[in-house]
Order: sequence, then structure tokens, then C-alpha cells
Amino acid sequence: MRSSARLAAVTAAFAAAAGAYLAVKKAGESRRATEGPVTSVSRASRSLELARIGGSAGAGLAAHKAKRAFARSDEQRADLDASFQLRTAEQVAEVLGGMKGALMKLGQMASYLDQGLPEPVREALAQLQADAPPMAADLAVATVERELGGAVGELFAEFDRAPIAAASIGQVHRAVLPDGRPVAVKVQYPGVDDAIRADLANAGLLFQAVGMLFPGLEPGPVVDEIRSRVLEELDYELEARNQQAFADAYRDHPHIHVPDVVMERSSSRVLTTELAVGARFDEVARTWSQAERDLAGETIYRFVMHSLYRLRAFNGDPHPGNYLFRPGGEVVFLDFGLVKRFTEEEVGVFTAMVKAMVLDRDVGAFRQAIEAVGLLPVGAPFDDQLVEDYFGHFYEFAQEHGPVTMTPEYASESVRRIFDSSGEFGDVMRAANVPPSFVIIQRINMGLYAVLGELRATCNWRGIAEEIWPFVEAPPSSPMGEAHASWRRGRPATP
Repeated sequence: MRSSARLAAVTAAFAAAAGAYLAVKKAGESRRATEGPVTSVSRASRSLELARIGGSAGAGLAAHKAKRAFARSDEQRADLDASFQLRTAEQVAEVLGGMKGALMKLGQMASYLDQGLPEPVREALAQLQADAPPMAADLAVATVERELGGAVGELFAEFDRAPIAAASIGQVHRAVLPDGRPVAVKVQYPGVDDAIRADLANAGLLFQAVGMLFPGLEPGPVVDEIRSRVLEELDYELEARNQQAFADAYRDHPHIHVPDVVMERSSSRVLTTELAVGARFDEVARTWSQAERDLAGETIYRFVMHSLYRLRAFNGDPHPGNYLFRPGGEVVFLDFGLVKRFTEEEVGVFTAMVKAMVLDRDVGAFRQAIEAVGLLPVGAPFDDQLVEDYFGHFYEFAQEHGPVTMTPEYASESVRRIFDSSGEFGDVMRAANVPPSFVIIQRINMGLYAVLGELRATCNWRGIAEEIWPFVEAPPSSPMGEAHASWRRGRPATP
């Protein structure tokens, strides 16, 4: 009954969000549509509801287990499981979508990070990857006018009141500048900063619930790192600087596009950028040809590797809602609110691990590298073979030259190897820790594996990596690699 146990943990983890939202939904619905902030929920009330709904979720699960115990056949038990999963999934998607803030972001993460979640739960949570219920148009307009110090009609030649996207922290409106340039205007939900700080203040309870889902997780450094990064995401001025830095770094790239920022129409709660168009991830994954999905996957992988090893920076929130796709492998990268900048020493550790595990096949050197940063304690009571069997999985797709297909199963196994200590690698997982510098890199890796797995992208990942790794500098391994190399030759000022 693995799926039922996993569902129980999912229910506990997300029920906190359900309670906090449902408690205020009825009273606040009309007000959110006409007057005040969309998330004006106090820390105290959110904390109270976190505790209350946790008990309610447990009672619901207990009732489900009782019904299941009296089922007369496997088929009847399966029907009960499916019904319970669907009810839970629908509630979670509605609640997190309406609640907004840090808890909704947790729902976004779960929707694509663990392919092992029950399918109804994953499908419902997947709704959070791109869109969420929007705030009222009048409230969005008022926020823009207050932040930018002028009437919308003066700031923009056109401003569409209906948003084109809505997510956990803000929503996006299409607009046109007075000079005729089409732009996207991201408006932060009034009060969402208070809601997120309240969510993060409850991080201990929240991650205790997540620990039920992933018992191998040491929450301390995870909580601290995520709290820092998510709080940074509230500052649109910081996001503007981050995004413009990436736009400049990838300017004129043949496949990677980052929209420019319009600084004079941006503030701490309003971010105006070049309007980008393209297909959403779901359309690409379900309807585009495999050849196009392979090209899209190659572009995403190149963006990750080049940003990490050449720029020493990356968007720490890689999920399907942050991409727009165009034929021929062109990908638009959106949302740079949660950017992690790595030190030269941190990238040096990643380099040492890659050299040892992939290039030299020296497990002893790999073990020394991860012991040096505290990922594994010195002298842990298991041999190097177990270390290779466990950690080697994360480098498996890049071990050999030639085409390798990324799959949802590989992504799911990667997640389990980080968080589920009940399997054959339990000794390693219980001994391992997550140093702060590894929190976001694991987030990036898991997001990357999940996206490439959903695309079932097939590429010579080893060849691409060797092109980009500064310690290898191999020649291009694909037509896209040739285009990337040509672009780099034309930009001597870039890394």
C-alpha cells in the first residue's frame, strides 16, 4: 500500500495550507475581489489553522483506512484509494492555488519533483505550475499606480486588466509602453509578503510534515536556505537586477532567450519586462514531436550547465511554468526572483565531484570530496562500493558518450534517493547531510531531471557537459553545440 502511505504524507504536508485558506475563504472572497489584499491572513491565524487542519487531515485518513479494511476485494480497495486521492488532490489544488505564498510554492515543487505521487494528486497539483486564481483587476491597477507613481493610462499606452498568468507571489498583465513596445507587467499581490513571512515562521511545522513524506531529510539547512531565497523573491528590484544580468549574459544566443527588464516601469512590487511568447510546457510535452522535445531538453540542459559553471549563478526555482517554448529548440526562461549565486569554492566542490565520479571513476576521491564539505561524515560505516552505487545514480546519464533518454522514472528515483531512507541505501541516506550550498543545487538538479524526464528528452548529455565544463572544453557535440560555440566566439566579454 505504498501509494496510500505516500498519499497520507502528502495530505499531512498540504492540509496545513488547506486549513489556513478555508478558514478565511468564505469571509474574504468578496473583499479580495473588490477591496483589500489577497492574503491578509495573520501569522497567528495561519499557525492556528495549520495545527487544526493537520488533525482534520489525520481523521480523514483514518476514516479512509477503516473503509479500506472492510473492502471485500482488491478492486474495491483500489476504487476507494482512487476516490480518496482525487478528493484530496482537488482540495489541495484549490486551496494552494487560492492561498498563494510559500505554501503554494511547496505545492508547485511537489507537483513535478516526485513522479511517485498518486497520479490524481500530481495532476491536480500540476495546475499550480502555470496559473492560479488571480486578484481583482482594480487591485492590480491600484498597486501599479501606487508603486510607479502615476496613472496606468499615462504609464502604458495599453494595459490589459485580465492577467495572462497568475502564480504564488504575483500575476502578470500584458501591456504596451507609450513607445509601442509590448511588455509583461508582473504585479505582486498586496499582503503576500506578510503571508510568506508567516508561512516561513511556521517552517518547523511545515517541514515536520514534509519529513513524513521524505524521512531522510535533515530540515535545518533546508529551512534556512529556502527561507533566505524565498524572502529575496519578494523583492522585485532584486529580481529585476537578476533577470537583466541573465538577459545580458545570454544576449543574441541562438536558442536561449531571457526577456529584458524595463527598469523605468519597475519597482519593489512591480516588474515590467519585454513580452515573450511561446508554447507552455504542457503543450510541448503532450503534443510536440519527440525531435522538438529533444531540442527543447538540450537547450534547458545547456542553460543549466552554462549558468552554473560559467556564470556561477542559477535560477533556484526551475519548474515547467517558468519556460516558454518555440520550434527549433528555442526556450524563453522566465522568473529570476530566486537566484542562487555560487562562490568559486562551491563550484570547485561540484567540479571535484564530477572529475572523480565521471571523468576519473575514482570513488575514493569522490568520497573525500563529499566528506570535506560535510555531505557525508568522515569514516561512515560503509564501503566505497555502496557510496558508488548510491551517488553514481546522479551521474548515470552522463557517464558515457552517446544518446541517453531521460525518463520520469529516473527523476522519481533521484528524488527517492535524496529523501526516502527506507530502501537499500538507507544507511547512506541516514548518514548524509545537506550542506547549505547543496540545498539549491539539489533543487536545481531535481527540477532539471523532472523537466527532462517529462519531455523524455534524448541527447548526448556527456558530450554537452564536456563542451561546457571549463575543465574539459571539448568541441561541439551537436548542431546546437556548434551554434552555442559560434555565439561564444562572438562574445569575447562573456565567460
